Amino acid sequence: MENKNTQRRTLSLLVDNEPGVLARVTGLISGRGFNIESLSVAETRDPQISLITIIISSSSQFIEQIIKQLRKLINIIKVIDLTEDDYVEKQLVLVKVKTNPANRTEIRSLCEIFKGKILDVSPKTYTMEFTGNEKKIRNILTLLDEFGVEEQVSTGLTAMSRTRVYKHERK
Repeated sequence: MENKNTQRRTLSLLVDNEPGVLARVTGLISGRGFNIESLSVAETRDPQISLITIIISSSSQFIEQIIKQLRKLINIIKVIDLTEDDYVEKQLVLVKVKTNPANRTEIRSLCEIFKGKILDVSPKTYTMEFTGNEKKIRNILTLLDEFGVEEQVSTGLTAMSRTRVYKHERK
């Protein structure tokens, strides 16, 4: 049961693009008993800097402690709590759905409605790609469940502030 004081937070970390940095970040969080709900990592335009997007849930007090401890790690350039900003979020999901001659048109229509792409077609399945916020992804997966989802994989959520531009300068 989720505590009513629990908050879901989206953190964006600019870090040195070096081996071991991700392990130190995730170790700090998991070592304090927090579960990472979503994790996404990629190089920025500067190949020496990566951006880590992390979704965690806990009480506000504990998350503030985690943010302070993250800022103390050597390879952390900046920690941004996007939850306090107006931000855009997206994730990618690949879904393999059972098909037959009777349902292929309906599955293709759903794919079009949700602005997805059919990436692969076999005699018994379609493999499709969808991008969007968590609500959109949840909705399409619920609809595709009716046909039989064989397999699905997804990226972690990635997010960006609508209003702020974060320079890649050091702390």
